[in-house]
Amino acid sequence: MTSTADAQVTSPRSKKHGSFLGRTAGSPLLRLIIRRVLLAVPLLLAVSLLVFILLEAMPGDPARNQAGMDATEDQVEAVRRSMGLDRPAPERYITWLFGFLRGDLGVSSVSGRPVAELLAERLPVTLELVGLAFVLSVVLALPVALLAARKPGGIVDRLIMVFSMTLLAIPNFVMALLLVLVFAVTLQMLPAIGYVPVQVSLVDNLRSVTLPVLALAIPMACFYARFLRGDLGEQLLGAGYIDTARAKGAGIWRILWLHAFRNSSFGLLTLVGLNIGALVGGTVIIEQIFAMPGMGMLMLQGVISLDLAIVQSCVFIFAAVAIFANLFVDIMYAVLDPRIRYGSH
Repeated sequence: MTSTADAQVTSPRSKKHGSFLGRTAGSPLLRLIIRRVLLAVPLLLAVSLLVFILLEAMPGDPARNQAGMDATEDQVEAVRRSMGLDRPAPERYITWLFGFLRGDLGVSSVSGRPVAELLAERLPVTLELVGLAFVLSVVLALPVALLAARKPGGIVDRLIMVFSMTLLAIPNFVMALLLVLVFAVTLQMLPAIGYVPVQVSLVDNLRSVTLPVLALAIPMACFYARFLRGDLGEQLLGAGYIDTARAKGAGIWRILWLHAFRNSSFGLLTLVGLNIGALVGGTVIIEQIFAMPGMGMLMLQGVISLDLAIVQSCVFIFAAVAIFANLFVDIMYAVLDPRIRYGSH
């Protein structure tokens, strides 16, 4: 009797434990990750091929640009051979692709330095800008949206929505110039240009990235706040579980945070994942305005100087970040909501 009772008591727990392992280390989530990764591979290949074709169609001659306008045709041809531009385009693309997979990104035709070395120097700057801007945009959007949704149609809600719409209508490069005018020129609180590495001074580093981070984060924060405010308003008006929570005496903040926001967070997660690419792309202009030595500035300089190896590698990395951000969102859906079912085909 004791062993039977123990079996009856422990079997549900064992079954539940087994299902947990199945969800985490077992096939459903693992199959999802494998499918998304396998889908990302042809997307990255397509992006790299498209970028290569567009670079080939760009006006101008990289060999002539490198040799100088006063160079003779023989000198230009020698530079062309040294850059590998005398080979057929398909051969050059395949060579670049296999080199990229081995970690050999080629050599910059302008500086003569390995592209991997240049990216290793510039990538931390861009990652810092994107990471801080992403965190700041979400941190700003959450309390603003919750405050606006507390009394839909109230004075606070209307003021927040008007203010967010005004800021959202301003492009990030215009926002950057306004921030420089206010905080660098007028108030002289923050530097207008330049970057201080973390290794030199943490305080000076944060001061140097504050304005570019704000220029990237403010439009995103307004976008997220408007979306989350609208979704929270729908949750409060039409969801039965909200009425149940109110009937149980839950306060408005508890309802907003523990009930409405939990459902709205999935839509916000999708929006954030889709906008990672736009956030990364925004660094191209922002880094140029604030003289930040990141990948955005490196890529823009590569376009101007027709440095094909630089542009190809930078665009490929930007595309990879956007694709894998969406991959991360898909995985988070499966982890946060086990009710979501992904087809196996």
